[in-house]
Amino acid sequence: MSSVTCDLTVSLDGFLAGPNQTPDNPLGEGGEDLHRWQFEEAEANAEALKGILSAGAYIMGRNMFAGPGAGPWDKDWRGWWGEEPPYHAPVFVLTHHPRAPLEMEGGTTFNFVSDGIESALAQAREAAGGKDVAVAGGAETARQYLSAGLIDELRLHIAPLTLGAGERLLDGVGNLRLEPTEVLGTRLVTHVRYRMIR
Repeated sequence: MSSVTCDLTVSLDGFLAGPNQTPDNPLGEGGEDLHRWQFEEAEANAEALKGILSAGAYIMGRNMFAGPGAGPWDKDWRGWWGEEPPYHAPVFVLTHHPRAPLEMEGGTTFNFVSDGIESALAQAREAAGGKDVAVAGGAETARQYLSAGLIDELRLHIAPLTLGAGERLLDGVGNLRLEPTEVLGTRLVTHVRYRMIR
């Protein structure tokens, strides 16, 4: 069976996004600075970037797809990833409001799942065709999968900055047991791979 991975970039104080998230600024104040390593040091971090985008299917929360908000979908809103999202694979979006699949350029199709995390994982495994399934985020989605013990490998990309507030990764998750299997880094990020111990 394929593995379930989770790649997340966090601040030193454990935040995936800064405070005051909006649809126009979904990562909140200071949140974009977390990801400088992906653009300013892309060559030095090529293996980590390749790992993030190597899954056969992805799972994300509604906020990661569309920015913060609740309620029924605006049918014209196609998310904040642009017309050619980087996934190039099926993406399963957790939501309380069903919506028809949304096909994008480059092979990404957003599928909207309203019957829970286990259903999204089962659909993603089937779509992945034997490749890994990646829980892409955001914080609430990652917390749900971590709490349920459904992630096999957690890959944290730790940016050397603090945000002070926002969306924290591990709030309320409970007692996780992790074994670090690899630590690498550059000036803008430290990559730590953890195997989940069950």
